[in-house]
Amino acid sequence: MTTRSPAFASRLGFILAAAGSAVGVGNIWGFPTQAASNGGGAFLLVYLIMIALLAYPMLVAEITIGRIRRQNPIEALRNMSERPFWRGFGLLSGIVGLVVLSLILSFYAIVSGWLIAYMLAPLMELLGLASTAEWLLTFSLERNLITMLFFMLLTIYVVRSGVNDGIERWSRRLMPLLFVLLIAMAAYILTLDGAIDGLKMYLVPDFSAISDPNLIVRAMGQAFFSLSLGVCVMMTYGAYLSEKENIPKTAAWVAGIDTSVAFLAGLLILPAMFVAQNNGVAIYADDGSLLSADTLVFTVLPAMFDTLGSVGPFVAIGFFLLMVIAAITSSISMLEAPVNALREETACNRHSGVWLVAFVVTILSTIIIYHFETLFSFVITLSTVYMQPIMALIFGVMLTWVLRQHRLLKALQQGSPQISQSLFWKIWPWYVKFICPVLILLVIWRG
Repeated sequence: MTTRSPAFASRLGFILAAAGSAVGVGNIWGFPTQAASNGGGAFLLVYLIMIALLAYPMLVAEITIGRIRRQNPIEALRNMSERPFWRGFGLLSGIVGLVVLSLILSFYAIVSGWLIAYMLAPLMELLGLASTAEWLLTFSLERNLITMLFFMLLTIYVVRSGVNDGIERWSRRLMPLLFVLLIAMAAYILTLDGAIDGLKMYLVPDFSAISDPNLIVRAMGQAFFSLSLGVCVMMTYGAYLSEKENIPKTAAWVAGIDTSVAFLAGLLILPAMFVAQNNGVAIYADDGSLLSADTLVFTVLPAMFDTLGSVGPFVAIGFFLLMVIAAITSSISMLEAPVNALREETACNRHSGVWLVAFVVTILSTIIIYHFETLFSFVITLSTVYMQPIMALIFGVMLTWVLRQHRLLKALQQGSPQISQSLFWKIWPWYVKFICPVLILLVIWRG
């Protein structure tokens, strides 16, 4: 017998926590790099369209699954039907989703450890500890292990305190700070020479590029991944959402905040790239392609910070602090989902569950670090390119094809009694049932 899920104390707490889960390193760095590599303003326009067409409807679906029974994803998916086959399928789907989430956290902790290292390095330089700064900036087994462990301990500290005192409390603190840092740094970067060229590229779309199939698929994938879909996180948070809350409106707030952060990140990163180029740092190759797109945050931007003189170290600390905050707001949700499932399914206490799941994830991260060349890219590709879309497709099918429609309507009516008369109810169930699977399959196929 499962225990009941905890709950957020307020709608604001849920919105900030769910948005924090969605806002991560991929959102702040991945989106701007994709935009820079795929037409700037054209990519931004198609991305916004895909948020509305694909990501938001699926976000509503996953939050709804979680709140139907207010239990962990394994139990929620198992109870989509009374039939033995679908109950077993739901059980397996929940377990696989949580395993994929743990794989994502295992490489996410490694990358986030690098961010901590790059945040501390300029501080060490200012303190006169040049050798320590060099160690932090040098790729090595020891540095990767130590910074990964430090990041995991930060995540454990938040999740161990529970939903209200841990996740909700820190989301209320970190998300506003994230916005303040983003806006302040973007405003500063826009005052530097070369920034306006990046701003024009970002905000002025090339309409001839909008029909490029590759750009459309990449924008669709970025919109899909930016909202943490397909990995049980939004289901877990949905179980914590009060029955009085309107799911479509609350999901719209989460999607809106997530999209706003991505947009602000673009206002920071693209102008910063052109500032770097103006200062002699190579950004684009001769054929127009973006140089080192995957590692730009660890190569080009630090080189740009070095050209800013005495203010450079402070800008570098601020930028990487921003990245670390984004990483933590995502990692706490990644750890919380399997911890709550373990707590409910086995009746273990939260403290033990946090340490057990974190230990398993840390072991996975350690294995990846020791076999970096072989496993790092493989785990990222397996979990994000293939498994996330597949699991989101399965969750959508479970909600709209397996769950009886009257139960779905009842779940949505808890926070919106008149929703059956709304345009949303007339369109959304059928849209998720037929259109979203086609779009997701297109992402998988092209991926």
